[in-house]
Amino acid sequence: MSHSMFDLFKIGVGPSSSHTVGPMVAAARFAANLREEALLHNTHKVSIELFGSLALTGKGHATDVACVMGLMGEWPDSINSDDIPTMCNMVKGSKELPLDGHRFIPFDWDVDLVFHFDKVLPEHPNGMTLTALGENDEILLCKTYFSVGGGFVVEKGETDALASDFSPPNTFSSAVELLEHCKTQNKSIADIMFANELARAKHQDKKATMEAVNQQIDAIWQVMLACIERGIEQEGTLPGGLQLKRRAKKLHDCIKRKDTDGLPVDSNDWVNMYAMAVNEENAAGGRVVTAPTNGAAGVIPAVLAYYNKFVSPNNMDGIRTFLAVAAAIGSLYKTNASISAAEVGCQGEIGVACSMAAAGLAAAMGATPAQIENAAEIGMEHNLGLTCDPINGLVQVPCIERNTMGAVKAINATRLALNGDGEHHVSLDSVIKTMHETGLDMMSKYKETSQGGLATNTIAINVVAC
Repeated sequence: MSHSMFDLFKIGVGPSSSHTVGPMVAAARFAANLREEALLHNTHKVSIELFGSLALTGKGHATDVACVMGLMGEWPDSINSDDIPTMCNMVKGSKELPLDGHRFIPFDWDVDLVFHFDKVLPEHPNGMTLTALGENDEILLCKTYFSVGGGFVVEKGETDALASDFSPPNTFSSAVELLEHCKTQNKSIADIMFANELARAKHQDKKATMEAVNQQIDAIWQVMLACIERGIEQEGTLPGGLQLKRRAKKLHDCIKRKDTDGLPVDSNDWVNMYAMAVNEENAAGGRVVTAPTNGAAGVIPAVLAYYNKFVSPNNMDGIRTFLAVAAAIGSLYKTNASISAAEVGCQGEIGVACSMAAAGLAAAMGATPAQIENAAEIGMEHNLGLTCDPINGLVQVPCIERNTMGAVKAINATRLALNGDGEHHVSLDSVIKTMHETGLDMMSKYKETSQGGLATNTIAINVVAC
């Protein structure tokens, strides 16, 4: 399946694509269903049940907050994150919730939102059930959803979160098929993706143009850039109990001092700062781009900002090419493996983001399709086996630093690929298959939430799809 760029890159809020963005989407869909089925005004109560990893780390990932916001009719791509605390206090204080933004119903945060710490739904570690009840406690609507990583949500009974009647002109489910399209049509990977996006846009609106598609792509970059800029301005301590101090501003101030004093500044210092700024914003619940997850949201913006500063400043064609090709690679992982750390560990998040960023940077720097495929393969090959092990289930330690490492690895993977001719021993399809098998073989404690971890000198705390 060839996913859209805008499936892989979604504007949302932190700290987690699977534990914040996904649940908000699910709850908003549920509220919309009530409206569409004319059940809204008959609803007198709504209950939210969280299972598995959503329950075990729900408080730390603001899953409860996300669910309530969704029921209020808010969506991750449009909600103002600065308004969330006020809305939460309103619901908690009044014990009322404006369902779908319209009908006020009783809602007791501590009673109607249930964390099932000891239950995991068999279909996926990240499960949730929403139930709407009538005046006499009769069930009006009950739906179970699974947040499968990257903000994707699947309703129980669905086979694919992105199922539709649209088929792009250039379908591909493997790197081999993608490269074959490039060869037979004499086009770049970016060309293939742009053609698919335009066709997808025209399927929804016959008057759609490539200019409109480009505007969507540019909006993704602008949110990434704004996130970096906001992240390097903020100081203080991140929420969640670890009392972790923000470091991006300090890194930025250090770089500026070196510039002022005429001292050399390594480009890696900038990359580290970019990635850290984004993921500190994510940890604070700020506005980020899921790329392809929130836990790995800093890798692609950091590498793209590196390209914009050191390789080709203000080159919008290059930025669009970067994001298009990164999305093509992300689509392969989404189709053939997973971008959920609850399923395959952090190799499915940082590893995938690193692979996507390496491919995107290579493409923007003029690499051949074969070199791009090589860069993507290198990016993942050296993240295989990466576990999901954040302290206290928060997307902070080691997640924030891990984004800096993923970004630096991506740049090096690109350099290695550009110094070759595209020929290499391990194919991207093989490394994706290996990543998936490694994730399936990985013990559950390295993928799901449990007590222990780095905080207690055990290797994994083992959370979540970040």
